[in-house]
Amino acid sequence: MKKISLFTVLMLFMIAAFAQKTINGKITDKTSGAPLAGATISYGNKKGTTTDKNGGFSLECGKTNKITISFVGYEPQTINIKNCDEEVNIGLTALGQNLENVEISATSAQNKSLLSQPVSITKLGIPDLKRGQGVFFDDIIQTSVPGVQMNRRTVSGGQQFNIRGYGNGSRGTRGISSNFDGQGYKVYLNDIPITDAEGNTTLDDIDYASIDNAEIVKGPAGTLYGQAIAGSVNLKISAPGKGKTSIAQNIMLGNYGLLRLTTQVAAGGDKSSVMLSYGKQKSDGFSIHNKSHKDFVNFAGDFAPNAKQSLSVFVGYTDSYDERLGELTITQWNNHDYSGNPNYIKNNAHSKVSTFRAGISHVYHFSNNFSNTTSLFGTGFRSDVSSAGGWTDKTSVNYGLRTSFNTRFAINNNTSLNGVTGLEVQRQDAQVLGYSMKADPADPNPLVYTYGVSPYWVINALRSNNAFVTTPTAWFTEWTLALPEDISITAGLGLSTQHITLDDRLKAPVATTLDPSRYDTTYKKMVSPHFAINKIFKKGFSVYAAYSTGFKAPVSSYFFITTPQIGSGTPPAAYATGKVNGVLKPEKGTQFEIGTKGTILNDKLVYQISLFALKFKDKMTSVSVPVPATPPTTTAYSYMINGGEQDHKGIEAAIKYAIIKNGKGVIANLTPFINFTYSDFKYGENFIFKTGSTTSGGGIDTVDYSGLDVFGTPKVMASCGIDAATNVGVYASFSHLYKDPTNFAKERLTQNPETYALRKASSYNLLNMKLGYRKSINTHFDVDAYLGVNNITGTRYPIMIFVNQLPDAYIPGPPKAVVFGGLNLRYTFN
Repeated sequence: MKKISLFTVLMLFMIAAFAQKTINGKITDKTSGAPLAGATISYGNKKGTTTDKNGGFSLECGKTNKITISFVGYEPQTINIKNCDEEVNIGLTALGQNLENVEISATSAQNKSLLSQPVSITKLGIPDLKRGQGVFFDDIIQTSVPGVQMNRRTVSGGQQFNIRGYGNGSRGTRGISSNFDGQGYKVYLNDIPITDAEGNTTLDDIDYASIDNAEIVKGPAGTLYGQAIAGSVNLKISAPGKGKTSIAQNIMLGNYGLLRLTTQVAAGGDKSSVMLSYGKQKSDGFSIHNKSHKDFVNFAGDFAPNAKQSLSVFVGYTDSYDERLGELTITQWNNHDYSGNPNYIKNNAHSKVSTFRAGISHVYHFSNNFSNTTSLFGTGFRSDVSSAGGWTDKTSVNYGLRTSFNTRFAINNNTSLNGVTGLEVQRQDAQVLGYSMKADPADPNPLVYTYGVSPYWVINALRSNNAFVTTPTAWFTEWTLALPEDISITAGLGLSTQHITLDDRLKAPVATTLDPSRYDTTYKKMVSPHFAINKIFKKGFSVYAAYSTGFKAPVSSYFFITTPQIGSGTPPAAYATGKVNGVLKPEKGTQFEIGTKGTILNDKLVYQISLFALKFKDKMTSVSVPVPATPPTTTAYSYMINGGEQDHKGIEAAIKYAIIKNGKGVIANLTPFINFTYSDFKYGENFIFKTGSTTSGGGIDTVDYSGLDVFGTPKVMASCGIDAATNVGVYASFSHLYKDPTNFAKERLTQNPETYALRKASSYNLLNMKLGYRKSINTHFDVDAYLGVNNITGTRYPIMIFVNQLPDAYIPGPPKAVVFGGLNLRYTFN
């Protein structure tokens, strides 16, 4: 009896021991090998566990011999457990696997694939970024991103994005659209805001040749990015992958004196990777007074001290100098006269920008379902700029933080709630000095300026000295409910505020306090909701519908009103006055969008298509107040008000079809592509702008834009091309860009009565190509040699059109084809 009892006890112990055995495994993306964090492991009708940030999981083996793995946007998989001692490694197949993951744009979706994002996002990887010349970003954007234009004022300066026709907002009291500051969108580089706290974006100092990842969110993005009424642009310069230690040297040469040198050292280990690069870039330009030179230093590092946390660091320094030719008049453009604007040239018009920026981003996983990402950043900015209007010095410091908590609640086997909640706060302390300019006292003939003979004009008297502090704050939360059948519902809310203080340090004390030297205001209650629904089909495509909003607060020069003194007696007829413009409020953008994206036809056809209706309300415009006279011929002062609306309706499509994909013969890949944009953008009713002239023959212009196509945006913009690669190392890219005619100004023809003519820029076509040879000589040495031509046919086209600023009109592109070639060498030590 004792033997039987002992045997029974031993059997029960063995059964219990087997029941307590644990099976370990890892879930990854079958194609890329990337771990899938948050995948659900279930058995029977019960949820077992979820994978950690490394895709790992543990499960008691004795409970089941069959498990099912599911993850949003992937085909579920069921496997049988045969041996509890063996680790289970499972690769899930993504639905629409050629649509890449969102890596640097904020999202609440558990699956980071573009297929799971109910918003229009264009992601540019290395193949897209290196399709063309690679050192100027505008050719990349306009060839690869539907709905987005990029302009530049010089060879490599004054860049601006135009996302879905927003056009940088008002130019203050001088125009309906700014030609000088990038406004309305947020730009980030390695999680560091390039956009300053006031909402202005200067892009002169970005090392585009080193960017290896770019993501463009199109349309209002106020829920997650604060004051991003038009969208956001996220750029990244990456550290190397694990186990990669290398040194690289790249050189590019081209006509118009182009030279680009890049030296890079990179080292990657199991827990850390770092990259240090130095770049030098210069060009003689394609006309007089058009030279450019830049120096870049970039450091990027990724560190993983343990399984729960990771750290990313970026430090960058840029010294940039671009000469400005100035804008051509319509007459100069029609006569092929590239001599520029003499008032720019005599003032040695230029843009010199020096920046130092640093940021550190820390990710901490409290559990598989709860983590925090916090980024601290700072930028020191120094610029001196001269133009036809004078000289401006700006010194500013921007600093702040962005922190977000990522949360996941598993409701049952096929349902989960995922959220991102956080805060972004930024502060800018800036001082801007404005000077007039005069002929050089050493000039023997100061009354006549002759290019190449006369010295440039020099700084004269100080005209303005403004110090301002701007502090925007953005609170955000967004949640995505992942439901069975790959349906997800997203809802979010952003709350933004902006505080501005401006001190006029040049204003002298007066006998009255009606004209203060300090202005202070806060814009509150910029509430940006976002709603979306997304459905992924097992055939590899998705459809979505989304509603999004965003705001843009006034910049420092808009939010106050000053009136001049009237009369010179003591006391004068009226003292000068100044006050905060209490009725001016932020512009608001509201967008409805439907779209579809996917990978179909055996993963050969990759597409994204979106239709949107976007309305900008309370657009800022100006009112000019004339000096009391009959008739009024001069302007006493101007101020900003909220005016009309802009209605933007459009269609965007990006399509690629792999005729040959991973071919085994001579041709490895052959992929034609097309990007198409149709923009039906109109000024709304009663969209009127008033401006004035101080000349006796001028007077107050009242210009009505109601019902016109929005200036600066072509109705149709399309690009197409083909990318090809062979198994012997030869590769080639061809692309064609077309732009429709574009409205850019209403020119006054007569004063009484006022009559105007609508001015349009002509349509144009650009044809570009690049041919190269890329080969790994052995396991250590890689070589890439290439030759390219932009604008093969020598088409005359503008790289920027100035909107509503006649007589200034065109900044011309190179008049002849741009030829370039380069050699990239890399040696990998392990």
